Amino acid sequence: MLTELEALDYKKIFYYFSEIAAIPHGSGNVGKLADYLERFAIERNIRYVRDTADNLIFYKNATPGYENEPTLILQGHMDMVCEKEAGSDIDFIKDGLTLKVDGEWLKADRTTLGGDDGIAVAYCLALLDDANAKHPALELVITTEEETGMDGAKALDGALLSGRNLINIDSEEENVVLCGCAGGARVTGLLPVERVIAGGRIVKVTVSGLFGGHSGAEIDKNRTNAVRFLARYLFMLREKVPFLVEELSGGQKDNAIPRDAKATLLFPEDISAEDILSAQALAEAMTEEIRAAEPDATLMFLPEDYVEELPVMHPRSFEKFLFLLLQAPNGIQVNSAEIPGLVESSLNLGICTMTSEGMELHWSLRSSKASYLQFLKEKLIYLIGFLGGDYEVSGEYPAWEYKEESKLREVYVTAYGEMFGKKPEVATIHAGLECGLLGEKIPGLDMISIGPEMKDIHTPAERLHIASAIRIYQLLEKILADKGKL
Repeated sequence: MLTELEALDYKKIFYYFSEIAAIPHGSGNVGKLADYLERFAIERNIRYVRDTADNLIFYKNATPGYENEPTLILQGHMDMVCEKEAGSDIDFIKDGLTLKVDGEWLKADRTTLGGDDGIAVAYCLALLDDANAKHPALELVITTEEETGMDGAKALDGALLSGRNLINIDSEEENVVLCGCAGGARVTGLLPVERVIAGGRIVKVTVSGLFGGHSGAEIDKNRTNAVRFLARYLFMLREKVPFLVEELSGGQKDNAIPRDAKATLLFPEDISAEDILSAQALAEAMTEEIRAAEPDATLMFLPEDYVEELPVMHPRSFEKFLFLLLQAPNGIQVNSAEIPGLVESSLNLGICTMTSEGMELHWSLRSSKASYLQFLKEKLIYLIGFLGGDYEVSGEYPAWEYKEESKLREVYVTAYGEMFGKKPEVATIHAGLECGLLGEKIPGLDMISIGPEMKDIHTPAERLHIASAIRIYQLLEKILADKGKL
């Protein structure tokens, strides 16, 4: 644990966050963290359940005097989005994170921090380890694979939980309590690629330095999608000089706006200096166009060596691929007419990669309206099929609909006001939360979602406000200790 964090720690929150960060726990790689959590329970004689999806539920009895209070469920997820800056040599499969304190913020060295949602896990462990905490009976639920389709929540057996009040700890704004979220789905498209052998001059085109971000929380921030930006460049470039494409790729997670993309092109051997200057001028013009929104953006056109033979995409295959990249919808599609400022429906092209079978594209779709989500799915499927491709739909989860009446929300708003002298904002969010799935599994469940202040989740700039993390934990302590409110 960092010395700076040790001096700032409260009730071992950051001790446990550091423990979690030292264990690789990206989506699809949570087994070691699940083992750690299980050992934690065994060593302390805590009753727990670990299911086949590696979800863990911990049970803590009410402290004396709280036996008649309603059972409360606290819930978060253990997997994190793994993103890193160029030049970072971390292997997310086997390496832990390197934490650092930057002023008031906790960050990781050139990688995502995993505050989403390691802070929830740390809160739960701190509560379980605190013999002096006052609280009703607690059911602490840590799910898996939230970031890649909420598979853990889907597999969770609701019969294992008796509580009917649930606090989800998976939000990123201290002064906001969430009471609804969008539903979502993933669409994967595969376009077959025909290849030919050609010779010429290799040119590398790269897009880098973009902000990226969470495809739900940051979709309204006017952030440029690197893959689509590169596709637009190639579309414009083809009008200036002929070229062939060996590969085009970008993005790492379908629920993160791509920060970088690259393409390897093959130009005629006799490409002129004038053509090169024209291509570079186009790159500069496009980069300058987005400078206000993306101040660190770069679009580079870099000529390299000549080759006699290179397997490249047949022009017909490339045209189909480019058509799909440009014509498939992306970003905000509809803003809510019911809640000002809320995005209702969006989608994000998060991954573009070349496989042995062809070009593979991954989209993350979100909507608070099930009918419009279905339309977006069908529209993508229509485009992919029209171009001769195959598709797969996965990771579907329901929206969490806002309820006019919520006793738990009232309790939280009151406690927040008593502690901070003001009321929190009550809101819904365009990003997806597990609350919709959990609400389907547990009839009559009253839910809210809270969390400390975090910025730029799903990017290497992710950071957690240290004092905020302590304040929200203290607010939880207050809610747990208050009798007769629920």
